[in-house]
Amino acid sequence: MGDMDERLPTGLLRNVALGMPITADLSRSDLLLLRPDTAEQLMVIAQAQPHSIATLYADDLVGRSLTKEDVPVIVEAWHQRRHRRAQRDLPSGASVVQDVYPILAKDGSVAGLLSIETSQIQLERHRQRHHSFRRAIDWLKIMCARGELIVNESLSPFGEWDGVALVDGQRRIAYLSGIANNLFRRLGYMEDLRGRRLSYLNTSDDEIVVAAIEARHPLEREVKEGSHIWVRKVVPIWPPDTAQSMLRRIIGRQRGGDDVAGVLILIHDATEERRKKEELQVKTTMIQEVHHRVKNNLQTIAAVLRMQARRATDSNTLVALNEAIARILSVAVIHEFLSLNERQSINVRDICQRIVAQTRQVMVPEQQIDLSVEGPVVYLPSQQATSCALVINELVQNALEHGFEHRKRGRIQMILTDGGDQVQLEVIDDGEPLPDDFDFGNTGSLGLQIVRSLVTGDLRGQVRLENQARGVVATVIFPKGVMTKVAQA
Repeated sequence: MGDMDERLPTGLLRNVALGMPITADLSRSDLLLLRPDTAEQLMVIAQAQPHSIATLYADDLVGRSLTKEDVPVIVEAWHQRRHRRAQRDLPSGASVVQDVYPILAKDGSVAGLLSIETSQIQLERHRQRHHSFRRAIDWLKIMCARGELIVNESLSPFGEWDGVALVDGQRRIAYLSGIANNLFRRLGYMEDLRGRRLSYLNTSDDEIVVAAIEARHPLEREVKEGSHIWVRKVVPIWPPDTAQSMLRRIIGRQRGGDDVAGVLILIHDATEERRKKEELQVKTTMIQEVHHRVKNNLQTIAAVLRMQARRATDSNTLVALNEAIARILSVAVIHEFLSLNERQSINVRDICQRIVAQTRQVMVPEQQIDLSVEGPVVYLPSQQATSCALVINELVQNALEHGFEHRKRGRIQMILTDGGDQVQLEVIDDGEPLPDDFDFGNTGSLGLQIVRSLVTGDLRGQVRLENQARGVVATVIFPKGVMTKVAQA
């Protein structure tokens, strides 16, 4: 859908705007919908740019006011209340032809104007096409200007490599683009299909065309044709009002399928896209399964170590085993997230919550330590999140081991701060303070050595541990998405 002013009212002008994107694609033109703003000024309220070629306007013009000096032919069509055509040169140097159609309200006033702007190069190419196709595109423009081309906003755009076929009112093929002809050749139709009825083809074209005519508006369907997957957009075309059709409108009868002038069939071969999507889905599923198995294996290892810990008689051995279990489970958390989510980014806040839950399970019943997580959702790449999980685990375990060795009550807070291009993590405990001679760089704690190595090495960040009025505060700051070459490998 082209850009549209949110203030665009419902009714005629919105119907015109809905038909603009497909009209821009098929006519290979840029479309502007304008509304009279003052006596001599117009405002752009909708814009559509073609997907089939480069646009004439790289800028968004919606909301811009234009005067006679800017667009003389549009103002002329406005005042004369009839279709006008003129040639002009854009600031870029491109020579374009403007077809301007006034949009008349029921009371005869000019509700808006539709400007269809086409480069001279595209016009010359258009003149080389079959006369029936050129006429269909001309009628399509008129339908759009009258608000009769009511298109669902979900209709996909028409691309440069899509094929076009035109069938007449009797559903005989009148025109095939070179791309459309090649697409039908892939299905085995090697002969000239022009003049053939759609029913001759062993495809779903005839059925879709009939449905679009009966619905009186464009339809889009994805259908498997042999080994190919085609996405078709079918656009019924009615000619401008004749005396007979105007009489039918006066007496209140709606247009039916009997006076349809033709139908444009737009064909996109999505076979390769769907194949790649299916392959990607298979790979994603396999990767998720691998992460699921790794998580299970790590949890099994942790369970075995728990059994070993229950048999340990030496307190140092018991501490070492429990620390190893916590480290293994912190890595298992990452693989669990990756097994449930195909994205390779992980919410660090969720990691903190999971580590809190695991810590509570291994705390001795006598300890009544309140663990909490504060801060916004922060997403990190999986490799960076793994290092971050290990750091969080070590800092929490360090707070429990040293801050509450002789205390049974207290609080440990984890506070996340998203700084845009960097992340700050604070682990704060109100346990025993650090000794006066504490030196982070020369600490004998294995856990803190792991923290320092991960933060400065893998995360390329900074870490400090200090006494503050809030308690003992561990602060980790690191840039988002930065890992060492070793970690990336």
